[in-house]
Amino acid sequence: MSDWHKSSYSNTGGQCVEVRETPAGADVRDTQNRDTATLSFPAAEWRALLDTER
Repeated sequence: MSDWHKSSYSNTGGQCVEVRETPAGADVRDTQNRDTATLSFPAAEWRALLDTER
C-alpha cells in the first residue's frame, strides 16, 4: 500500500485531507483526525472524481 499524501493544492490553514491510492481505489482521511475515520472509494469512483476535477 502506498503512503498518505496531501494535495499540492492544500492550504496551510489546517483544513486538509490526505489520500493514499490502493489497488482497490483510494482512501481519504482528515489531517486533523487521522485516527478517527477513513473513507474508502472504489477505483471507478475515484477515477470519476479525478476526471471531473481536471
